[in-house]
Amino acid sequence: MLEKTYDAAATEPKIAERWEEAGAFKAGAGAKEGAEPFTIVIPPPNVTGSLHMGHALNNTIQDILVRFERMRGKNVLWQPGFDHAGIATQMVVERQLAERKEPNRHAMGREKFVERIWQWKNESGGMISNQLRRLGASCDWSRERFTMDEGLSKAVLEVFVTLHREGLIYKDKRLVNWDPKLLTAISDLEVEQREIKGNLWHFRYPLEGVTFNAEDPSTYIVVATTRPETMLGDSGVAVNPEDERYQARIGKSVILPLVGRAIPIVGDDYADPEAGSGAVKITPAHDFNDFEVGKRNDLRKINIMAPDATICLKDNEEFLAGVAASAELDALIAELDGQDRFAVRKAIVAKMEEGGYLEKIEEHTHMVPHGDRGGVPIEPLLTDQWYVNAAEMAKPAIDSVREGRTAIVPKTWEKTYYDWMENIQPWCISRQLWWGHQIPAWYGPDGEIFVEKSEAEALASAEKHYGKPTELTRDPDVLDTWFSSALWPFSTLGWPDKTPELETYYQTDVLVTGFDIIFFWVARMMMMGLHFMDEEPFHTVYVHALVRDKNGAKMSKSKGNVIDPLELIDEYGADALRFTLAIMAAQGRDVKLDPARIAGYRNFGTKLWNATRFAQMNGVKHDPNFKPEQAKLAVNRWILTELTQAANAITAGITSYRFNEAASAAYRFVWNQFCDWYLELLKPIFMGDDEAEKAEAQACAAYCLDEIYRLLHPFMPFMTEELWALTAGEGEKRDSVLALAQWPELSFEDNEAATDVNWLIDLVNGIRSVRSEMNVPPSAKAPLTVLEASAQTKERFERHDAAIKRLARVENVEFSDAAPKGSAQLVIGEATACMPLGSLIDLSAETARLTKEAGKIDAEMQKINAKLSNEKFVANAREDVVAAERARLVELQEAAEKVALAQKRIQEAG
Repeated sequence: MLEKTYDAAATEPKIAERWEEAGAFKAGAGAKEGAEPFTIVIPPPNVTGSLHMGHALNNTIQDILVRFERMRGKNVLWQPGFDHAGIATQMVVERQLAERKEPNRHAMGREKFVERIWQWKNESGGMISNQLRRLGASCDWSRERFTMDEGLSKAVLEVFVTLHREGLIYKDKRLVNWDPKLLTAISDLEVEQREIKGNLWHFRYPLEGVTFNAEDPSTYIVVATTRPETMLGDSGVAVNPEDERYQARIGKSVILPLVGRAIPIVGDDYADPEAGSGAVKITPAHDFNDFEVGKRNDLRKINIMAPDATICLKDNEEFLAGVAASAELDALIAELDGQDRFAVRKAIVAKMEEGGYLEKIEEHTHMVPHGDRGGVPIEPLLTDQWYVNAAEMAKPAIDSVREGRTAIVPKTWEKTYYDWMENIQPWCISRQLWWGHQIPAWYGPDGEIFVEKSEAEALASAEKHYGKPTELTRDPDVLDTWFSSALWPFSTLGWPDKTPELETYYQTDVLVTGFDIIFFWVARMMMMGLHFMDEEPFHTVYVHALVRDKNGAKMSKSKGNVIDPLELIDEYGADALRFTLAIMAAQGRDVKLDPARIAGYRNFGTKLWNATRFAQMNGVKHDPNFKPEQAKLAVNRWILTELTQAANAITAGITSYRFNEAASAAYRFVWNQFCDWYLELLKPIFMGDDEAEKAEAQACAAYCLDEIYRLLHPFMPFMTEELWALTAGEGEKRDSVLALAQWPELSFEDNEAATDVNWLIDLVNGIRSVRSEMNVPPSAKAPLTVLEASAQTKERFERHDAAIKRLARVENVEFSDAAPKGSAQLVIGEATACMPLGSLIDLSAETARLTKEAGKIDAEMQKINAKLSNEKFVANAREDVVAAERARLVELQEAAEKVALAQKRIQEAG
């Protein structure tokens, strides 16, 4: 007999051990001979990471698919592993060194520092692995990979050298996102936009050859900027060629204030005539848009900033070129050189005002990019970096989606994919870090580059090139973390070696990912997979939405609304969290997570546990000889029909990536049909004297429970595994753990029996609903009068008489041609059932109660509507507060509809 309650905290670790002992998650476990492979590669979490709600959703969805296909007998591999997370890991170890007052990385040297990171990784890294196990992730943990392990490093070398030889990897000087604190280029994903209340400075740039007069607009052009310090690097002013105000000035020049550099006025569509003055200062070395304008108009790239974001003017040939020497310029350089960018900003504004060049300052709220790790504003900086020709590699990847070889689900994300891929920029793959795959490039004394897989090969190439042995210097940079991750679907299977795993499990089946890394990971895996494997890395990309808080606000530490999945697992168990995430994972819709919902789905698990316990108390036990088609009782044939339909709906939901529909179908069947109705309808049989009926009911209930455990297993693996083991029968053991049991493939259907029992359920539900709406006391028994009943309906009332009276608290049933006075009515098929209210409730008192309730609801609705129609409230209140008010309004509208229906019934009854 089951314990009274299920203890998730005590049971889940034991279940995990059971799976481990059974080898349930190993590649190919439980597969039929010659089975079709099914492969998922885990999006590798950072080795520094810990489980957050996005991971919980992502891995729950993967695990549902993996457990489902494993139970369907496929040769399944869920490939786990971790990303070396260049910046994050280096920061963790540097912080640890500082806390322990040990020498920093520069004092330690590169080799020792990298050794220290490996030590940290072996001792503390990969904590998230155990956290994923707690969630129930059924990866083949014996195959765990790491983007810096020997095999993946070999793959990285092969790809880099091959692409370089093909001309698809090259070195170039371009603008990058530069983090002045971490002193490295960073990817767009590592840039976060923050809203800053700043200023917009409007400066007067004097026209060349004209005497500047601040009072005479014909002597200057006004430009506006949020970054005055960059003006020192201006090399042009752009105006729209269609802007009549400036057409005559295109081709002329202005003199850059404070510096004295003559810079051209160019016509370019980038300048918006409707924005500001219509004239835009162009600083190609310090702004991504300006870089493109500069390229189109052959403007100089003048870098005036050092890597640490200090201003660099002294001996800066780019800055000084074409500028006449003067005492004023020398004084400017002496004052500003080596100063921080923001100190220079203040100094520039003061000098521009002093010289009459400042027209006005406007308060200006705008988005400023910050490094998500360093936390400081990033700078677009002109540097030498390594690049991949992404535009060329993107072409086959675009065709793959367009021609349907890879499907993106939901399809709406295809547009995002195309927009980015068709306008893709060169991919900057170098980082100024020590932790990562060091770029396999060596430089000769004259700057000649030798790209090889090893130093020995590079030295041999250099000797051939120079005609003698020559000393080389290795490029100190490492590769962008996303470079090694882009190879993940095939490098984890042993490529570039031709391994059995690569032969069996590539192409992988489905990639489950968040929308935010479509560009950074998905697209790049597509490019690399097609280039090196001549086949797409996966046939489907399932893009899940974001997990938000219960009011729809994005979770963030600053808002204090972050929900920790590990705390939820501690409180409610992994199954409750998983089922909640699954049932809310509608395609294209964010998950609004309320811990109260998780408590509710824990109750769902409790309901199943209690139903199993109730069944055991009534002699229900596993019967291997039970066959659905042999069932005689209508109630059993009904539940078996509903079971088949539920299994079909769950299977269809999972295979179409509609996890919410699959989970909802499971919930409806288990809670409503099996627990609430089937077991209730079996009570008279269990308590009756007909042993044959009782035996059939016991065997059928056991059969249904077995199938329920199978159907729920991908969603709630821990409890179902425990119930599977505990219901094997006294002294009996199951053939396998549930994780390796066969997925239900059911075909039994008796639509006549199903229609009959569903009629009874609809009738009882209808009567109960009316009783609840009309506030009829639970103990009161009501007579029922039925109008216009067909012969079949009369026969049903007679056959189900005992159940109707017991379940709906009906006193007696009679058939008539006219409705009794003062009755509430409900339609059941072709008939109408009438329940007299006068004998059950005080109609006048109920009328008064409902009127009062309606008034109370209306008053609260008016109050909320007044708030929501107030533009100031909507604009200034916190996002979650506004969302809560809107949600409350919907609740009140639903309550008002229920009260109105009850008032209508009272009116009809009166």
